[in-house]
Amino acid sequence: MRRRRFLAGGTALLSVALAGCGHPSVVLDLTEATADDIADEVSMNADPESEEYELVRSALENGSATRRGRYELFDRTDTVRVDGAFYEVMETRVASSEVTVYEVLVDLDPEDTTPELGEIAFDDLPETDRRKLEPILSEADPPQGDGYDIGASYGSAEEVGNDSVFVPEREYDVLVYEGERYRVAVDSRTAPEVEYRYEATEVAPDVETFADQVRDRYLFVLSGLSDAEREVVEESIDGAYFEDDEAFQSVVERIREHDGIREDDFYGTWLLEYEGAEYLAYVEW
Repeated sequence: MRRRRFLAGGTALLSVALAGCGHPSVVLDLTEATADDIADEVSMNADPESEEYELVRSALENGSATRRGRYELFDRTDTVRVDGAFYEVMETRVASSEVTVYEVLVDLDPEDTTPELGEIAFDDLPETDRRKLEPILSEADPPQGDGYDIGASYGSAEEVGNDSVFVPEREYDVLVYEGERYRVAVDSRTAPEVEYRYEATEVAPDVETFADQVRDRYLFVLSGLSDAEREVVEESIDGAYFEDDEAFQSVVERIREHDGIREDDFYGTWLLEYEGAEYLAYVEW
């Protein structure tokens, strides 16, 4: 597992605070990589309780599987780890339509808390409602203003099923949470929904075999460095290197001569060998 992650949701973030400084303009971070680390970098591990897991298993057992949804499941990678083996998943759009989706809105400071439909305590809500609403109700400093202040996306009625007192039909309009009385409304809109077909093909029976495939494609040896370049690499292994100096740029140029596991305009991840050990190298330049 990597010690640090500088990317979150596509945005570069530092996991270390630098007192009195802004975000460094460059980063070199080398983390020694096991076979599992290498595999995790280019695949996703489907939890047995997840929709991804069920779809892959169904596609393997039946030749294909279908799903309706408003987003792709395998947009980050099409290689999925299921029960220890690795599969390439083909996700194909078959048809599209529109569906009604719902959002539950909460007024945290209503002028009138007299219920018109009825009131319900948070602890008495069905599990789906508690799971959806608890994160927004427990915010330390939620926004407050005129009208409804916060909302929770519920998705379609099919996704919700029968485990909600708000979607698709609102049964209560006042919610009591930790002694506070909130007014609740439900908003709906139409959204595009796509039917997907899934097919899965095994690419490796285990993690070692899959990691070897990744090594064959991406691994290179970082060698022949000057003393200054070696200092940059050694510091990036011990922690991370943040100085935009000549030695840093020289090391980065050497790295970028090779194919990266992920590459963007200003950052990327590479798999390299240095002094006999394998590393995942994250670079911002």
